[in-house]
Amino acid sequence: MPLYHYDSFSKRGTKVSGTIDAPSPQAAKDMLQGQGLMPTKIVETTESAKVSFVTKLFEKKVDTKTVILFTRQLAVLLKSAVPLVNAMELLVEQFEDPFRRILISVKDSLKAGEPLAQTLSKYPKVFINVYIQLVRAGEASGKLDTILFSLTGYLEKTEETRKKIKKAMTYPIIMISFAILVVVGMMVGLVPRIKGIFEKMKMEMPGPTQLLISMSNFFVNNFTLMAVTTIAFIMGFLYWKSTPKGKYILDEIFLRIPLTMYFSRTKAVVQFSSTLGMLLESGVNLTEALDIVCNIVDNKVLVKRLSTARDKIIKEGKIARYLKETEIFPGIASYMISTGEQSGKLAEMLTTVGNDYNTELNDITEGLTGAITPIMTLLLGGIVTFIVLAIFLPIMNMSSMMSGM
Repeated sequence: MPLYHYDSFSKRGTKVSGTIDAPSPQAAKDMLQGQGLMPTKIVETTESAKVSFVTKLFEKKVDTKTVILFTRQLAVLLKSAVPLVNAMELLVEQFEDPFRRILISVKDSLKAGEPLAQTLSKYPKVFINVYIQLVRAGEASGKLDTILFSLTGYLEKTEETRKKIKKAMTYPIIMISFAILVVVGMMVGLVPRIKGIFEKMKMEMPGPTQLLISMSNFFVNNFTLMAVTTIAFIMGFLYWKSTPKGKYILDEIFLRIPLTMYFSRTKAVVQFSSTLGMLLESGVNLTEALDIVCNIVDNKVLVKRLSTARDKIIKEGKIARYLKETEIFPGIASYMISTGEQSGKLAEMLTTVGNDYNTELNDITEGLTGAITPIMTLLLGGIVTFIVLAIFLPIMNMSSMMSGM
């Protein structure tokens, strides 16, 4: 659908300019008149709000950083008493596609009288459920700017934690991949050449060298089969992991390993407490808030436990008691939530718990990275040392024999 730039006057005589999606200039004029505007100029822009499938396929996705920037700028404009539609018109020019197209659509929907939360809900891949619910609460309470500032902080903290976790997970994967490449390179490239030299010199090969050569022969003879099998296994694992059953089983395994269990539980406490506290502070009722937070926790086994607790909490209204039964929340966290519940400061205490355990989660993440580094270094060093010794042992034996003659 073409995109038109227009100049118009409102009923009060104020000049209003902007862009609008419409099938034709006449349709654009009718839409503007329906919004109470008198258009004086309507010109089709060089851009189109509707792009080809190929363009969308290779187009960058809207990242969290862009959403954070938009949220902060919108909060600043609203706090400065700029009307929502005008604020959106200003922000449209600050971003590039595809987010710009989304903002244009949002702006046009706002002009048609649609609430902001309802408009944003059309883009669930960009604006998560928590975002929509908070915006809806802000519109209902008349404190949209304040809630947007809180939402900005929440998104920034969540993104920072996500990046640290990603970094902790990425490093060992890179190290393991590097180790595999080194071993495969030596087995396929270096060892066969050394083997040929040893055979020509008729050197006696000790056990480690014979083991290395046997492994090298296996790699060379079955390289294609091993490569295809490995790729198929990885693709199969990724597919299985993406299924609900696979995700649930994998999360259950994580909860049986001491280190990953502690990590998963702490992450769930942070996600649950921080989000629920912010939702309650923003005026979202407890039932809706619990529905939201139970669906944002990553570990599906813990989601199941929290969902069971949610049903009991909704019936009896006792949050701390049933959160403790999930065996997710540590004793001190349950006690703090119980204290907040009794004092009428539940939202504030949940936010405090979320912040405290977020700090602990960051420490765990950094500790994991610190612990993995020496382990992977020792592992890689051990593999390379074995290969080097296996290669040089026959040479050392021959040197000893020659020196003894």
